[in-house]
Amino acid sequence: MAAREKFGSRAAVIMAMAGSAIGLGNIWRFPYLAGENGGAAFIFIYIVFTLLLSLPIFLAESVLGRRAGTNSRMAISSLIPGKAGKWLGMLTVITPLWIVSYYSVVGGWSLDYLFQACKLSFIHTPPEQLTGSFEAFIGRTWTPLACHLGFLLVTVFIVAFGVKAGIEKFSKICIPVLFLLIVLITVYSLSLPGASKGVEYLVKPDFSKVTGHTFLDALGQSFYSLSLGMGIVLTYSSYVSKEENLMVTGAGTSICDLLFAYLAGFAIMPAVFAAGIAPGSGPGLIFDTLPFIFSQMGQQMPVLSSLAAILFFLTILFAALTSSVSLIEVGIAYLTETTGISRRKACLYLFLLCGAVGTLSSLSFGPLKDVRLFGLQLFDFADSFASNVLLVAGGVLVVVLAGWVLPRQAVFDELTNGGSKKGNVKLFPVVYFLIRYVAPLGIGAMIVSLVL
Repeated sequence: MAAREKFGSRAAVIMAMAGSAIGLGNIWRFPYLAGENGGAAFIFIYIVFTLLLSLPIFLAESVLGRRAGTNSRMAISSLIPGKAGKWLGMLTVITPLWIVSYYSVVGGWSLDYLFQACKLSFIHTPPEQLTGSFEAFIGRTWTPLACHLGFLLVTVFIVAFGVKAGIEKFSKICIPVLFLLIVLITVYSLSLPGASKGVEYLVKPDFSKVTGHTFLDALGQSFYSLSLGMGIVLTYSSYVSKEENLMVTGAGTSICDLLFAYLAGFAIMPAVFAAGIAPGSGPGLIFDTLPFIFSQMGQQMPVLSSLAAILFFLTILFAALTSSVSLIEVGIAYLTETTGISRRKACLYLFLLCGAVGTLSSLSFGPLKDVRLFGLQLFDFADSFASNVLLVAGGVLVVVLAGWVLPRQAVFDELTNGGSKKGNVKLFPVVYFLIRYVAPLGIGAMIVSLVL
């Protein structure tokens, strides 16, 4: 078997990890979950979960991945003997493929909106006429389905080039551009009439609206955004050299994720209130809000509005792709390393599989809108099951293995580079305590809340 590819530098590692963490999870999912759960109160809980639970789990998963130096299924089964290890290892392969099947539906929406922006549809449409346009679009059959499959096709095309020429190069270009554009959109969003109510919503906690479901959503979003429990960090860490500082890359990824999520909130929520849209409007929030922003801009600055709309939806598409690439890569690594097939064949097989499964989610807003699983539409069921079940189960698996199965010395060696990183040596007892005790208890409490 050919030698495994490695990321070329620390910047490449952080950009790739951040590419997985920063994307639609922040731009699409975070604002509408904050809107449904009381704004700033949800954000506060989300930050606490990220620092005390998600970051330690990220580091635990990084340790397992780099230590094993192989695909996620084999990394897990190397620590758990027999069939149990194989089945639990497969959880880390199935989960990202499950997610990318419906994630690509949302990515397809961004593809269509980029096309609309290029046609200058938003600046030529009065803001009031945009109301309900998103619901009408996703309720169709063929256009959303074609966009879903087109987005997935672009994803596997990028992955087919490999780790350095595909994933690394793509991430290093897209993430800095995404940060720049989200800042520009935030500046404009804050200038809109009525935007101050959106700012207040994001900075003034209302804990009276916090329920048990809020905690589940915050934990699920934290897991979702940092790509925890789904084999991505395991797989990407296996491409990280032994000289790299895992604590630095983990902290850098988490900080980038939190910063971008908060920026996305300020880019979206002020415009939501300015547009008179309910903050708890659900998954379509940014697809209702952003066209409004560009339509408003178009009344006074049509050229700037057109350019901003194209660049922003292009960047949303890129952000979606950096995440979908990481999701698909888990399955690609598994197939190529366990079956010996080529990367291109693995890409083709997963395109067909995820495309077929994702079709159900795409049609759940149109022809299959009356089909329910546990009272949820197929798209909502897929999202809820992934966030509240699969990712939580994967997180438990990771912290148990890193905290209780893998020898403490092995964890120490990975997180401190064999004791050579003196700052990491000082932090290690705290990090190890969080991995071994706090993270499992926190996840366990969320599981109990979910069951009850």
